[in-house]
Amino acid sequence: MFNVILFQPEIPPNTGNIIRLCANTGARLHLVQPLGFTLEDKQLLRAGLDYHEFATITVHQSWANCVERLQGRRFFAVSTKGTQRYDLVNYAEGDAFIFGPETRGLPPEILESVSEQQRIRVPMVPGSRSLNLSNTVAVIIYEAWRQLGFGKGR
Repeated sequence: MFNVILFQPEIPPNTGNIIRLCANTGARLHLVQPLGFTLEDKQLLRAGLDYHEFATITVHQSWANCVERLQGRRFFAVSTKGTQRYDLVNYAEGDAFIFGPETRGLPPEILESVSEQQRIRVPMVPGSRSLNLSNTVAVIIYEAWRQLGFGKGR
């Protein structure tokens, strides 16, 4: 399935919602430290309900550790600065989607480490700044999963 990477996430309910999303879609969740909360945070647990046990979650000490663990995967940086619309890309099993912290997005060094064709964005009306992180992850993962046929009959 797919890999969702949250680089230094800050808001516990967003990550809790994403845990639940990953549990229900089979995506693997990668959290890159530092985190803006603990994994025992009440808001994180409340948002994720009882799905934590059904999600595959890996916490990485650094971005370099995460990249090493996912070596050989295609990386897509999801950003308002992306040049490619998310729905115009052909996704494949194992692709990895990188999402930045809620208040500042992906740092330039990570964004620029991904080819321009793999810097994707979700369209918004002019003047909009950004979507909620967990909503954006859902849009991207469901489009990628749709392209693979939702597991052929799920």
